[in-house]
Amino acid sequence: MLSERAHHRSLLTGREREIFQLLVRDNSTKDISLQLKINEKTVRNHISNTIQKLGVSGRSQAILELLRLGELSLD
Repeated sequence: MLSERAHHRSLLTGREREIFQLLVRDNSTKDISLQLKINEKTVRNHISNTIQKLGVSGRSQAILELLRLGELSLD
Protein backbone atom coordinates (compact mmCIF):
# COMPACT_ATOMS: atom_id res chain seq x y z
CA MET A 1 0.00 0.00 0.00
CA LEU A 2 1.30 3.43 -0.94
CA SER A 3 1.94 5.91 1.79
CA GLU A 4 -0.25 9.01 1.67
CA ARG A 5 2.76 11.09 0.65
CA ALA A 6 3.62 8.78 -2.26
CA HIS A 7 -0.02 8.84 -3.37
CA HIS A 8 -0.04 12.65 -3.43
CA ARG A 9 3.24 12.77 -5.29
CA SER A 10 1.66 10.91 -8.21
CA LEU A 11 -1.61 12.87 -8.19
CA LEU A 12 -0.68 15.09 -11.15
CA THR A 13 0.93 14.24 -14.45
CA GLY A 14 4.14 16.05 -15.25
CA ARG A 15 2.30 18.30 -17.71
CA GLU A 16 -0.44 19.16 -15.22
CA ARG A 17 2.16 20.09 -12.62
CA GLU A 18 4.04 22.19 -15.19
CA ILE A 19 0.86 24.06 -16.15
CA PHE A 20 -0.12 24.79 -12.54
CA GLN A 21 3.40 26.00 -11.73
CA LEU A 22 3.01 28.47 -14.59
CA LEU A 23 -0.46 29.49 -13.38
CA VAL A 24 0.96 30.17 -9.92
CA ARG A 25 3.48 32.50 -11.59
CA ASP A 26 0.55 34.51 -13.03
CA ASN A 27 0.75 33.20 -16.59
CA SER A 28 -2.45 33.24 -18.65
CA THR A 29 -3.74 30.21 -20.52
CA LYS A 30 -2.45 31.82 -23.71
CA ASP A 31 1.00 32.49 -22.17
CA ILE A 32 1.21 28.87 -21.06
CA SER A 33 0.19 27.56 -24.47
CA LEU A 34 2.90 29.66 -26.13
CA GLN A 35 5.58 28.67 -23.61
CA LEU A 36 4.79 24.95 -23.82
CA LYS A 37 4.02 25.03 -27.56
CA ILE A 38 0.62 23.41 -27.09
CA ASN A 39 -2.91 24.51 -27.98
CA GLU A 40 -4.81 26.72 -25.50
CA LYS A 41 -7.60 24.12 -25.48
CA THR A 42 -5.07 21.50 -24.35
CA VAL A 43 -3.98 23.78 -21.49
CA ARG A 44 -7.63 24.23 -20.45
CA ASN A 45 -8.17 20.45 -20.64
CA HIS A 46 -5.21 19.82 -18.31
CA ILE A 47 -6.56 22.42 -15.89
CA SER A 48 -10.07 20.90 -16.02
CA ASN A 49 -8.70 17.39 -15.46
CA THR A 50 -6.79 18.58 -12.41
CA ILE A 51 -9.84 20.39 -11.01
CA GLN A 52 -11.85 17.16 -11.41
CA LYS A 53 -9.16 15.03 -9.76
CA LEU A 54 -9.12 17.35 -6.76
CA GLY A 55 -12.90 17.68 -6.54
CA VAL A 56 -12.73 21.47 -6.36
CA SER A 57 -14.70 24.09 -8.27
CA GLY A 58 -12.07 26.25 -9.94
CA ARG A 59 -8.46 27.14 -10.64
CA SER A 60 -7.97 29.12 -7.43
CA GLN A 61 -9.26 26.30 -5.26
CA ALA A 62 -7.13 23.83 -7.22
CA ILE A 63 -4.02 25.92 -6.62
CA LEU A 64 -4.77 26.18 -2.89
CA GLU A 65 -5.36 22.43 -2.63
CA LEU A 66 -2.19 21.62 -4.61
CA LEU A 67 -0.19 23.90 -2.32
CA ARG A 68 -1.75 22.24 0.75
CA LEU A 69 -0.90 18.78 -0.61
CA GLY A 70 2.66 19.81 -1.43
CA GLU A 71 2.09 19.26 -5.17
CA LEU A 72 2.92 22.90 -5.95
CA SER A 73 5.34 25.40 -4.51
CA LEU A 74 5.51 29.16 -4.70
CA ASP A 75 9.25 29.15 -5.52
